[in-house]
Amino acid sequence: MENSIEVSDLHKSFGKKTAIKDVSFHVEKGEIFGLLGPSGSGKTTTIKILTGELTQTHGKVTALGMDASRFSTADYKSKIGILSDNSSLYERLSIYDNLKLFCKLYNVPLKQIDVMLQEVNLHEERQTTVSKLSKGMKQRVMLAKALIHKPELVFLDEPTSALDPGNMAHIHRSLQKLNEAGTTIFLTTHNMEEATALCDRVAFLHKGELQELDCPSALRYKYSTHAFHVETVQGDRLVIENVPENANRMKELIGNGHVKSIHTDHPTLGQVFLKVTGEELV
Repeated sequence: MENSIEVSDLHKSFGKKTAIKDVSFHVEKGEIFGLLGPSGSGKTTTIKILTGELTQTHGKVTALGMDASRFSTADYKSKIGILSDNSSLYERLSIYDNLKLFCKLYNVPLKQIDVMLQEVNLHEERQTTVSKLSKGMKQRVMLAKALIHKPELVFLDEPTSALDPGNMAHIHRSLQKLNEAGTTIFLTTHNMEEATALCDRVAFLHKGELQELDCPSALRYKYSTHAFHVETVQGDRLVIENVPENANRMKELIGNGHVKSIHTDHPTLGQVFLKVTGEELV
């Protein structure tokens, strides 16, 4: 399958401090790829290299068939969308006028503004001045700005960090719809439920080094103990190791009607991250 992004032996230093060390991965065309890690792990630095804001110390990076030397060109910028900590809006203009300026910059029909405002659940606020918006509403406007020109590749750095659960779910549906139409999405997030729900594959970045990379379900299975967690009708909670020697015990519990509920151990993605790195994702 064709790759939208290819990263090989990526290294980035700031003076004597190493932010990224020998990181390699690829992002397939049309997938949602999540880069997960705590603050200071190198996630934002990676996005800034991939969007042309920073240059790598060494290593090979390509995106949309272009090498890193072309990431600052208009040709590359027109094909990507970015929501990052550097994203900004004109505070004295309305939501609509902010998006109108961006449409003119990228030769996007103005009718696309209403489409995007519906997607981010802000159509009724289209004439509201940006300075009057909450942090979460501004986040949604910046997301609309990143997506309005229908980019081939979107970089989203903590896209739902300021959103309530209702708007987060709305944005998730919009991102899934965008992805189904063919857009490749590269996102960073602290939200493990978000990564589990959205991402085809995730990579764990810790202290600038890649620790794991796979689809969320495979990682959860890999780090599971596979033990049976049994709640009996008497209220007892049992943890029974999933080994052949315990087959008769399980058969007896079920045969005697003592089982109220049963499930195998299946850690959350956050618990997997903690097992892999020894650090919670906060």
